[in-house]
Amino acid sequence: MVPSMRPILLTVFGITLAGPAAAHHGFGTFDLSKDVEIRGVITKVDFVNPHSWLYLTSIEDGREVQWRCEMRAATVLRRSGWSPDMFQPGQQVTVTGSPDRYDGRSCYLSTIVWADGMSMNRYGQLEKTEVVAQRERELRLPSGELNISGDWAPEQMVMTDPAGREGTLVPLSVADDFAPGTVPEGAAPIPGARNASPQAAAAPRGRASPVELTAAGLAASEGFDPRSPEHNPRLRCETTSILFDWTFDGPVNRITQNGDTITLQYGQYGFTRTIHMNAEHPDVIEPSRAGHSIGRWEDDVLVVDTVGFLPGVLTGSTLHSDQLHVVERFSYDPERMALTRSYTAEDPLYFVGQLTGSDTVYPADVPYSPDPCNELTFVNYEEVVESDDAAAPATAPAAKPWWKFWD
Repeated sequence: MVPSMRPILLTVFGITLAGPAAAHHGFGTFDLSKDVEIRGVITKVDFVNPHSWLYLTSIEDGREVQWRCEMRAATVLRRSGWSPDMFQPGQQVTVTGSPDRYDGRSCYLSTIVWADGMSMNRYGQLEKTEVVAQRERELRLPSGELNISGDWAPEQMVMTDPAGREGTLVPLSVADDFAPGTVPEGAAPIPGARNASPQAAAAPRGRASPVELTAAGLAASEGFDPRSPEHNPRLRCETTSILFDWTFDGPVNRITQNGDTITLQYGQYGFTRTIHMNAEHPDVIEPSRAGHSIGRWEDDVLVVDTVGFLPGVLTGSTLHSDQLHVVERFSYDPERMALTRSYTAEDPLYFVGQLTGSDTVYPADVPYSPDPCNELTFVNYEEVVESDDAAAPATAPAAKPWWKFWD
């Protein structure tokens, strides 16, 4: 990130931590109060969103045992300089992590050490080349419009403990300002972290709504559980909404200006929106998760109006009806190379008043390239029927019930 960004991030630090990112980064059934060390050989890696997984074979009591360890999402790993090539089958490694309470052969990877002595923490950052072309682009298009085309990403959020076991999330640019595992004043440890209270870890997560709900909104949300793949589209590898997924969990997005249209490609799940410039909404709209967007320039602010949504999930904890109406305003600060979006969302059926917010993206540190998604968290390898060849289980892994994952 550019140096001029730093004071801004410090100013909004507390607000950033209060957002949905902290709720997402709970630890599920991983018991961070315990450590497990696995010395073994890499068999494969699933470099995917929303969590990558490393597979190992270790020798215990003279017998081969299969392990899998959860890492961060492929997109943020790429942004940190990691790649699938780092995990070649046959490599000897030592993994330190935290065990799963239900799946005795799964772990939360904290640190990995290769046979040659190279070591990486969960939130480790390798040096990489920035996207120079994005930083050198012209301020305006030949038409005179502000040029916002390019690849964009929010700043990474990392834990104050580089191994990811304690503390809380902070912007990457200020992470070195905190001793490992500390919690800045006004913030709280992530529920489930080693220095979080047992009460915080046990408290229900994802229930609070950022907007007051009507009676209909409350009725619709009754029984909705954002921790269930049945309810939460992200746990099915589907986009949540045009608001939530623009910055959630560090995606790399792309904007392309085409004169009559502007295309927004959301990097995490390959979701695409088209903004129809200087147009009107049609009388009949086929409802969709993206809705129908029209845009116009007000001086150098791109104003986008979107209607025609399918009922769904607006944020990790707030449902919306087909009456949702979203207005976004994109503005660019060339000094900070920051593209800020402010937004309002109205839903007269479900909301009392408006949901408002803002987020900011910067020139991406890696090119736009949607990573594959495969939600593997709910696989329980304890239920795999063992065979004589431990490297080739006799049956496919069974699904771990989501209620176990979140107990």
